[in-house]
Amino acid sequence: MKTPKKTRRKFRRQGTFHVYIVVCADGTYYTGSTGDLQKRVESHNKGRGAKYLRGKLPVKVVFARGYRYYKHALMAERKIKALTRREKEALIGD
Repeated sequence: MKTPKKTRRKFRRQGTFHVYIVVCADGTYYTGSTGDLQKRVESHNKGRGAKYLRGKLPVKVVFARGYRYYKHALMAERKIKALTRREKEALIGD
């Protein structure tokens, strides 16, 4: 007797997804993505979330861009993380 094949359901996300850059208290930049930007920044400032930010609080959003699809936001996050500091500053200035 054959066991039935498991089918994967498609991963669906709905809403607006944001890629953001925050500037830390020490002047460094952190890039991330989220479905709720305000909630994520509050979480960062409470010391929860990214370990990188824990000793560099408070943070302030200096760049944010919304995307309709989760995948596009993740791809944009990867591209921004690969930028140099000068390139990030140029992006923030736009």
